[in-house]
Amino acid sequence: MPITCTITDGIAEVVMANPPVNALTVAGWFELADVITAAGRDPEVGALVLRAEGKGFNAGVDIKEMQNTEGFDALLGANRGCYAAFAAVYECEVPVIVAVHDFCLGGGIGLVGNADVIVAAEGTRFGLPEVNQGALGAATHLARLVPQHKMREMVYTAEPVDVSVLAAYGSVARVVPLDELRDAAFEIAAKICTKSRFVIRRAKESLNAIDPVDVKRSYRFEQGFTYELNLAGVADEARDAFVEKRDATFSK
Repeated sequence: MPITCTITDGIAEVVMANPPVNALTVAGWFELADVITAAGRDPEVGALVLRAEGKGFNAGVDIKEMQNTEGFDALLGANRGCYAAFAAVYECEVPVIVAVHDFCLGGGIGLVGNADVIVAAEGTRFGLPEVNQGALGAATHLARLVPQHKMREMVYTAEPVDVSVLAAYGSVARVVPLDELRDAAFEIAAKICTKSRFVIRRAKESLNAIDPVDVKRSYRFEQGFTYELNLAGVADEARDAFVEKRDATFSK
């Protein structure tokens, strides 16, 4: 899985590059978690920029991998891998700035919702298509980006919204042209890096401690409903329809 990390002037840059749409495999989610965690533990690092190359920031889990794997190993792996990656962003010892472009869907919402600062390219779309795939999850993180009733609308309809909606709510720090996206993220990261590494790490720890919602527990609770949907047989039909590019036929 092409996930790279380079460190320059105290800024760790983690880049996802998994064409065609940056949907991550089970191994990819765990690798991303490990890379982010390791970078945050480096005492020389003062901030971390998470971004992607190619089409889209992140399209969530690799549904084709899930449907091409016998049994539930890929489903269980994807759930645990997403949990690990989202937690790695949230618990990274330094602030995480995400630079988002094109689209941010499914698992991408988990990464972005758990980040500290968000910058996005003009025209970027954010959405949770989970119900279309017979799954639930990351509403915990979407609720950190938009108010409750907007979050519910987005979950029920599975329709994405333009970055301007998130910017209006104050969730996105900057909306810039695509060719300025990386620079905008690095500008914020560089400002953070001028501060005491010790103070910034304590600030991150303290802000997480006063969060009104336990994001790890909340997300894990959501995942339980995904397991229920799989046992009910609804999820498999939804994923098959996605892979076969047809409309799903539900008996429930």
